[in-house]
Amino acid sequence: MRVHYLQHVPFEGLGSMEAVLTEAGHSLTATHLYRDEVLPDPSAFDLLIIMGGPMGVGDESVYPWLAPEKRFIKAAVDQGKKVLGVCLGAQLLAEALGAEVTKNPHREIGWFPVTRDPALSGTCLGDIFPEQAEVFHWHGDTFSVPHGAVPLGSSQACRHQGFLMDNRILALQFHLETTPDSAARLIEHCGHELEALPYVQSEAEMLGQAERFEAINRIMKGILRALGA
Repeated sequence: MRVHYLQHVPFEGLGSMEAVLTEAGHSLTATHLYRDEVLPDPSAFDLLIIMGGPMGVGDESVYPWLAPEKRFIKAAVDQGKKVLGVCLGAQLLAEALGAEVTKNPHREIGWFPVTRDPALSGTCLGDIFPEQAEVFHWHGDTFSVPHGAVPLGSSQACRHQGFLMDNRILALQFHLETTPDSAARLIEHCGHELEALPYVQSEAEMLGQAERFEAINRIMKGILRALGA
């Protein structure tokens, strides 16, 4: 499989997904949008992965590459590609599918459980995503579920944590690819967001248990397999 990913900042890469994809023998290419790299033709890949970033979907005046990126994502969807969006990537994917992206009632940063929506049971992720999973979050925005999509689940802080459409388009508001190293990089670059709020954990709370990262990385590996990667 030919996998292409979009990266918005230097410190938010594929995380655990990179080893899973390369070890499975898939070809891997990237567009680093913060370097103003040129987007490929959608015919050049089978699976598109859209990573996270601290910007918002409406920040086109600050990050002008967001406008062509949005058109590119829509083209990939319309051409029947498999698409996985993570955090900002999920929000961009939601907007491309006609859903609304808004400020979430709470900033959600750290380890908090997501409860699976019952509707997910009849999908390709029905046996992959647990009924409840403690996952890693870092977001302040959220989205509505696009028409025709299956909601993934919710947390106490955020009603819509993801969606799946046609068993090929998946949006994850949270991070399953995060490793201890990539979490440390997020804290290094976005640590100013770690304020004393109900759903914001400290650096020590986030990095204290390595086995948490191993657990979410296993779920992500299963998800990639379910998408054919």
